[in-house]
Amino acid sequence: MAQAFELEAFSRDDQGKGASRRLRRVERKIPAIVYGGEGKNPQAITLWHNDLKKAIENEAFFTHIISLKIDGKKEDVIIKDLQRHPYKPILTHADFLRVEKGHKINVNVPIHFLNEESAPAIKLQGGTVYRETMEVEVTCLPDDLPEYIEVDLYNVELDQILHLSDLDVPKNVEIVALQQGEDHDHPLVAIHKPKGKKADQGGGEESEEGEEEEGDED
Repeated sequence: MAQAFELEAFSRDDQGKGASRRLRRVERKIPAIVYGGEGKNPQAITLWHNDLKKAIENEAFFTHIISLKIDGKKEDVIIKDLQRHPYKPILTHADFLRVEKGHKINVNVPIHFLNEESAPAIKLQGGTVYRETMEVEVTCLPDDLPEYIEVDLYNVELDQILHLSDLDVPKNVEIVALQQGEDHDHPLVAIHKPKGKKADQGGGEESEEGEEEEGDED
């Protein structure tokens, strides 16, 4: 993975709602927890609020290994949970999972849908894309973690449904749901005509001609 993310963090002793509020209000930091790792205890930390807020603007942040510098000591982690204020643009808490070489991790990876506008089933046949999900949980070693998974819709036919098993995942990456059996091969995306649209109606040219003919009769 070419892109690197690094955040400065500080160990934290004072905990509780009051301490967390003071962190956010006075120090402009947010509380967080780092957990996981063989033989390691969870560690309470704090982060600069604005540094984390800026980092999460990049979608890749959620699928990359992050280097946390906790009191100057580096720890490789991935972000597992992020809590936000219900109506203010403020982050309130973050959970990080330690990453170790040779140990697989489970991460939700975003799905990027390609050729939505140029796919014949959409452009020529009047179909609409119906997405069942925008991400998929994968398991792999840290070095094999993909930033995203692409789904090309160009050759998807009208009323065709793509499932998780249709995803072209990178080498050494597995989809967690499919490890549980065929019953978990959930729908991913489909192209259908919107309800009420005539089956023989094309991309709009025929309907426009029909309107012109009706206008001539008037």
